[in-house]
Amino acid sequence: MPHDQDHDNSLDAMTARVMALETILTEKGLVDPAALDAIVDLYEHHIGPRNGARVVARAWADPDYAGWLREDATAAIADLGYSGRQGEHMRAVFNTPEEHNLVVCTLCSCYPWSVLGLPPVWYKSPPYRARAVIDPRGVLAEFGVTLPAETRIRVWDSTAELRYLVIPLRPAGTEALDAEALAALVSRDAMIGAGLVAAP
Repeated sequence: MPHDQDHDNSLDAMTARVMALETILTEKGLVDPAALDAIVDLYEHHIGPRNGARVVARAWADPDYAGWLREDATAAIADLGYSGRQGEHMRAVFNTPEEHNLVVCTLCSCYPWSVLGLPPVWYKSPPYRARAVIDPRGVLAEFGVTLPAETRIRVWDSTAELRYLVIPLRPAGTEALDAEALAALVSRDAMIGAGLVAAP
């Protein structure tokens, strides 16, 4: 009699491994699935990139705040209520027409959860971590970011001691927008440096 089992092969290898690990830990009573769901919900819907976008919008609209952010990003960000897990030591780097900033963690995946939420899968991938340093212009092109040849690209290596937040260029034509409308323009990728902010 042939051995016929119905396997779900639609999952990628990483997702399958994570699900298997969660199942084992749950069966052993080491993990509560509801607690995991609550943590994911917290970072996706309450902590996520909206926090960082509000920091960016405030910096765009308030030169004094932007100056404070340059001098002491940790304190300036905490003043808006965003601090804690993996956001204890922050530095803000500002894009200009002459310089574009890109953040990577070459050793693992250090990332400022308090302002950007959960890290994207590509940020943690070995190809991004290696290529962002040796070919940042090529990596940016793969994200659809084409910069003028004269624009310098500066790559920042995030660590457990210091994490970065990119303050993208404010698009033209946004002078009349309020803080919430400005924040709505800012994507997570733009705050890593892998994207740009488009005019509304």
